[in-house]
Amino acid sequence: METHPIARWHELVQSKNPSGLMTLLADDAVFISPVVHAPQRGKPVTAAYLGAAFQVFFNPTFRYVREIIGPTDAMLEFETEIDGVQVNGVDIIRWNDAGQITEFKVMVRPLKAIQLIHERMAAMLASKSAPQRQDSGGSE
Repeated sequence: METHPIARWHELVQSKNPSGLMTLLADDAVFISPVVHAPQRGKPVTAAYLGAAFQVFFNPTFRYVREIIGPTDAMLEFETEIDGVQVNGVDIIRWNDAGQITEFKVMVRPLKAIQLIHERMAAMLASKSAPQRQDSGGSE
């Protein structure tokens, strides 16, 4: 029996190793960021954003505090502390019949946390020469 996509996601988070993302993500995966205006489409860019998140979010204080799991999607509420700032957010994850993630949406609060994450994620993506984000214009 194939491992549930959320169980596979938790394994990656616990190991703090994003190397399994490429097999977990569908080719047409979409990443929806709390700080980028347009959805980021495709496996490579989604993997780049999630890989950067591994570096920014997943420190020793990171923990999932609540999960709501349905047949094809889940909401995982998390808490972490970054540079003394308490971060609270949710990962909303959708997967296909093959058990691959097709959509990963992150929502974060409070505003101070969003600003900090925006800075950290931008720096991490720039340092890794990630694929350029896809932006349809407008403000972030």
